[in-house]
Amino acid sequence: MNLFEEIKKKLSHEFIDIVEWLDNTEDTIVHRFERYQNEIKNGAKLIVREGQTAVFVSEGQLADVFTPGTYTLDTKNLPILTTLKGWKYGFNSPFKAEVYFVNTHLFTDEKWGTKNPFMLSDERFGLVEIRAFGTYSFRIKDAGKFVVDVVGTDGHFTNYEVNEHLKSLIVTRFTDTVGEANLPIELYAANTTELSETCQEVMQPEFDRVGIELERFYIENVSMPEELKKEIFEYSRLDKLDMTKLAQFKAAKAMELAAKNEGGTAGAGMGMGMGFVLAQQMGGLMGQTGVQQPLTQHAQQNTMSPPPIPTQVMYHYAVNKQQMGPVSIDRLKELFASRTINKDSLVWKQGMANWASLKDVEELKAFLGGNTPPPLPSV
Repeated sequence: MNLFEEIKKKLSHEFIDIVEWLDNTEDTIVHRFERYQNEIKNGAKLIVREGQTAVFVSEGQLADVFTPGTYTLDTKNLPILTTLKGWKYGFNSPFKAEVYFVNTHLFTDEKWGTKNPFMLSDERFGLVEIRAFGTYSFRIKDAGKFVVDVVGTDGHFTNYEVNEHLKSLIVTRFTDTVGEANLPIELYAANTTELSETCQEVMQPEFDRVGIELERFYIENVSMPEELKKEIFEYSRLDKLDMTKLAQFKAAKAMELAAKNEGGTAGAGMGMGMGFVLAQQMGGLMGQTGVQQPLTQHAQQNTMSPPPIPTQVMYHYAVNKQQMGPVSIDRLKELFASRTINKDSLVWKQGMANWASLKDVEELKAFLGGNTPPPLPSV
């Protein structure tokens, strides 16, 4: 650059009397206003638009911070900078200071996720690997702290740069929170709303330290290996099955197969075996001693009249202030697992005086993962 170009550049910047930033990007968080040798003219106009904050830095020290508005740059509007520079009776034009414009609008739909699976300990399945991903939203809450602690001397600080730092922080705190929750492994995917709220509360103090507000935090999915999913499904089925009925069902199926093969020895053997089983079952109905006892008239009436079939308890529930149902407790559990309802949803069944939150109904607390039995009664 020759001498005349240097003079031209100096004059063109020194006589600029408006300090402003017109953001034409979607990912810039901090922009440094460039002037020749950081010189600002005495009495220049500072324009800070909505969604911006202007931060003045003098020789590495945080000075004055300006919220949206129009300002005249003099000793009245620069009290901190005036103190730092020792301007007791005004100052000569121009003065030197770095001006950073900070974008304070909400940055939404930022992605986060675990790059590698992390380990959790489950009482039934031992150590398991899970992954998770979701989105979050943030805004710059304290522009001065953010510029000093994060931006430094970067003249153009983008969304990508801060996200790399935030993602690492999120994954670390998420892993700690999930590990301390100590839920059954299958309930993590069914309680993402409550887990998201808890994680946001845990992470916010970390964000505050660098002047950032974590506006929203969402867990979109918690995944696990397919083999573990199959084990959980099988476990849940066995937990609900009546093993006596299952044995009777299998015996009936075996008799059906034997009847289809009456001519074979296998069919004959199966028929004999099932005959013994049925004989034992009939013997059990006659009495524990195996000897048929004469029945009294009252006993005959009880034998011929089975007890009434138990009725299934049906629940009504509320969604968006609309009454829904009635549904069975199994269907209610499916609605909870699919997040149609949650722990605070109102439910009602016959016999209840008023509607109550799901978490306050004793037989529905199992939805929340509370499967620890009460202590044994003292003998």
